[in-house]
Amino acid sequence: MTSLDKMLLRSFFKIFFIALVFFILILQLVDLFSNLWRYLNNDASIFGILQSLYFYVPKCIIYSIPPSLLFSISFTLGTYYTENQLISVFGSGISLFRFTLPLLITGILLSIFSFYFNDNVVIKYYKQKVKLTNILLGRTQSFSNTNVTVIGKNNCIYDADYYNDSSKTLSGLTVIIRNKKNIITQRIDCQWAVFKQGVWQMHKARVFTIDISSNSVTERYHELLTDKLVNEDTSTFKRKTRDMAELRIKEARVWLRSVRKAGLPVYRNSLTDYYERFSFTLTPFIVVLFSAAIGGRFKKNVLLLSLLSSLSFSVVYYVSQMIFVLFAKQGFIPPATGAWGTFFIFTAAGILLFRKART
Repeated sequence: MTSLDKMLLRSFFKIFFIALVFFILILQLVDLFSNLWRYLNNDASIFGILQSLYFYVPKCIIYSIPPSLLFSISFTLGTYYTENQLISVFGSGISLFRFTLPLLITGILLSIFSFYFNDNVVIKYYKQKVKLTNILLGRTQSFSNTNVTVIGKNNCIYDADYYNDSSKTLSGLTVIIRNKKNIITQRIDCQWAVFKQGVWQMHKARVFTIDISSNSVTERYHELLTDKLVNEDTSTFKRKTRDMAELRIKEARVWLRSVRKAGLPVYRNSLTDYYERFSFTLTPFIVVLFSAAIGGRFKKNVLLLSLLSSLSFSVVYYVSQMIFVLFAKQGFIPPATGAWGTFFIFTAAGILLFRKART
């Protein structure tokens, strides 16, 4: 690392940490004042509110890194241009790419940091923040579900009119039991079933047994019926309301498999959010690319214009991401395109601006 690289990084990090604290404070105030009247209506304690804000800090750090990068790099390069310090740099034959290479490497490292920090720290604290906020605001969540159809263990198909999560019961249940060759061997219709001791106890059940060899069907009635094959866990029937933002990567994969197996319509939304988790972590690199290209365009009011450019770019980037994700969730474009489309568009635009930047 040359003395020039050290000078650039030293100037950059001084501004970056100040900007990071500034944007974290803004996000905290937005969260506080957006819920303040709800806190007051529910007589939430000051300690609970402060604890909720504390749990929100890691999430704020992730959201604050991109605009902080854009502001600090734009301000640093703009200051160098204003003070004519880069005349000697470019006059000595050093290109803009070589001069800003330490910043580009910093953007890549921060992208890697964002991924692991989000997966190991942010999700943990964000879960606690959501849970505590719901308690403070008096919100309740129900996992009961209607019109449930799933393919469970032991090659069984379950179809129920209603799942009651509080009593762990299924109403209007139909179970299709298949053999290893996916041939139906039995059908069970019952008025209701309750999950006890690892199996479903089916009440007022009619059992239709199919004899494959003779191609005949027999029917039997049971007031109470249990079958060791009918043992699907209650979590399978719960209403799928889990937020991908609260799941780690391994948990998200399991969740995707479960909703895909159940054939639920939330699969497209969850898959889009899963892809977006990866594309969002590369935002610091995109920001560095843009800020290195536009940083030298400000000759006057560097502080104000750098702040405005960082906020404007952040808004445009996040709004574009929201639009692409919305189109993906509505089925207009594939989930992967919705999650990665904004990244590739802004990467191409950043490279174009970088090539046309004055050196």
